Amino acid sequence: MPSIADKLRSMGVKVGAQDIPPPASKLSYPIEKVIEGQHKDTPFGNTFIVETRFPIKHHQGLISIDINSPLDLMAEWVGDQRISQFKIDEYIFLDTETSGLSGGTGTFAFLIGAGRFEKDYFLLSQFFLRDPIEETAQLFALSEFLGSKQGIVTFNGKPFDVPLLNSRYTINNDLSPFKSLAHIDLLPLARRLWRDRLPSRRLTELEQHILGFQRTHEDVPGWLVPSLYFDYIKSGDARPIKSVFYHNAMDIISMAALLNYITTLLSNPLNSTDTDGIDLVALGNVFQNLGHFNTAANLYAYALKRKLPPRILRKVLFYWSYMEKRRENLSVAIELWEQAAAEKEIFAHIELAKYYEHRTKDFLQAIFWTQAAMNLVTSRNFSRIEQQQILPEIEHRLARLKRKNS
Repeated sequence: MPSIADKLRSMGVKVGAQDIPPPASKLSYPIEKVIEGQHKDTPFGNTFIVETRFPIKHHQGLISIDINSPLDLMAEWVGDQRISQFKIDEYIFLDTETSGLSGGTGTFAFLIGAGRFEKDYFLLSQFFLRDPIEETAQLFALSEFLGSKQGIVTFNGKPFDVPLLNSRYTINNDLSPFKSLAHIDLLPLARRLWRDRLPSRRLTELEQHILGFQRTHEDVPGWLVPSLYFDYIKSGDARPIKSVFYHNAMDIISMAALLNYITTLLSNPLNSTDTDGIDLVALGNVFQNLGHFNTAANLYAYALKRKLPPRILRKVLFYWSYMEKRRENLSVAIELWEQAAAEKEIFAHIELAKYYEHRTKDFLQAIFWTQAAMNLVTSRNFSRIEQQQILPEIEHRLARLKRKNS
């Protein structure tokens, strides 16, 4: 009696694995053939590290990475006084390239770049996962590299890179070395300084417009990085990964240059004669928020001497006038409100009306500015919704002033 296999053969069905071609072998381009690095043995296995040394006077575009300005105002901005107590060589500059852009427990850092200042150079070490099973060894080597450093510098690392690494250490049954470090995340301050002048505050935009640096064709867009790594895992071809190493290295070197630029700007804000007028307004607002009101006022005054776009002119008049009002410098505030009123700013009309009503009891002047505010709001420049929000208060003020003046 024929077997099932015989019946299948008679029907033309191949049985067994002898005729099945073997799976395609991975391409023979391991990372060691693509980029020069070293193997490091750890108690948890071997990991691959690429080291690069940059001269201390290296320039990223127009800006050196040699940081000499104090970190006092950066400490005030971050709200961590430890930042001002550490020397720059006690900081680690960190950036990760990950298997996904949204984070989560399934995301890991397949390339971790960490830089630190040595005596006469900047040492960049990049810890690469040739295979995800090497993660414990990679994290152990990273911890060794950090040693006793006290602070960390990142770009958007507070909400992304550091929490991701903290979770990876936990998953690998280890304590994260980052949890106790003083943290300078450059992105929030960059957003504050350049949100009005630059369309984007991505690091590559800041490189071009602030540092004067342009990446080479070796770079790869960040959104493409995860897929390049998964292609490498499938094929074994590490050649495209070389561009990810370049991308990661430039991120870290640019962080050092950007920190140098910002700390210099904060340390000598009034010497920034070549600073863009829009940046002067933003810088003044930073100092105002930190409580350095005299410096803020000087920066606003410098900015008003420049040709500013109308929207920025309105901002500086708004910021500066309210700061002087809170400081009881009413003569300065009035001058600024009058200038803003000439620019048809409704807030200035209201403030002048308040001043003449409550401070000098000059009800005729108060009525004049209140009526001017009403005329402005009922003009075509204000939408119906804006009119509905503002007009009742103005009408109420005008009625009250007329009663007081009668």
